[in-house]
Amino acid sequence: MSSAFKSAIKDPAYLPFVLCALVCLLPQISSPIALVLGFTLASLGLVPGSIPLNQLVKKLLAYSIVGLGFGIQLDSALQASGDNLSLILGSIVFTLLLGGLLTRWLKLDSKLGHMIASGTAICGGSAIAAVAPAIRAESQQTAIALATVFVLNSVALFLFPALGHLLEMSQYQFGIWSAIAIHDTSSVVGAASAYGDEALTVATTVKLARALWIIPLALLSALIFGGDRRKIAIPYFILLYAVAIAIAHYLPEGKAIYEIIFSVAKRTLVLCLFLIGAGITLSKLRQAGAQPLILGVLLWVAIGIGSLLFILNFS
Repeated sequence: MSSAFKSAIKDPAYLPFVLCALVCLLPQISSPIALVLGFTLASLGLVPGSIPLNQLVKKLLAYSIVGLGFGIQLDSALQASGDNLSLILGSIVFTLLLGGLLTRWLKLDSKLGHMIASGTAICGGSAIAAVAPAIRAESQQTAIALATVFVLNSVALFLFPALGHLLEMSQYQFGIWSAIAIHDTSSVVGAASAYGDEALTVATTVKLARALWIIPLALLSALIFGGDRRKIAIPYFILLYAVAIAIAHYLPEGKAIYEIIFSVAKRTLVLCLFLIGAGITLSKLRQAGAQPLILGVLLWVAIGIGSLLFILNFS
């Protein structure tokens, strides 16, 4: 039993946080509600500082993604990834090049601008976490990049499902769009699950296919900025996700168990959004500042509108 869990039982200060976390496991609580609930607790000062939120989110998200793999069909996954390979690569290259130009225009620090562009191009905080040590970024630069992407990522969770319904996008179209234009995997899955099961399947597959490009991006970044190629964080959970899909495909006799794992994974992702919300504070929002946020918004709008037009015309 961990020390944090023991404290949660003994210390009444943990009670609101624990109760809200348990409520988020109920099927009535959606991802946006969980995010707002976590943010509300953080704003009221009801999130105990001893809880390692970043570590919990990182582990819970990895486990949940692997669990989702048991509910995804191999044929559909391969087709979704293959059909959208040009869009995945094109959007990554476009975002990184535009990020470099806008960084110079806004006169931002080159490393900070590159991390924001990397987070927008691939998968938010995960990409920033992989690139930061590779380019030897300072902790303050990394914090600002994470805060910038974090703010936009939270907005996307509410905005994208509403826009998808307004534009009458199909489940398939929305799944692709959310995977391309939303930063973090957690919010991609949250927005897609709110839109429908097919959107969730497509979004998760395309997003993780996109996330594989973290490794070459981090290596390239190290070469450009003269960083350390040995300090690259490899997202191993993506490989385990592929293993889960393969198990479900080649061992169909376990279908009943796979469905349970898939359902549990979807609920734990909602809990993950609650924990992310609990880590958002007004000071972090202010920390993002004007210029980094302007860069993040411009990149986000460009990739969001560009990918949307492509998907509506060619998907």
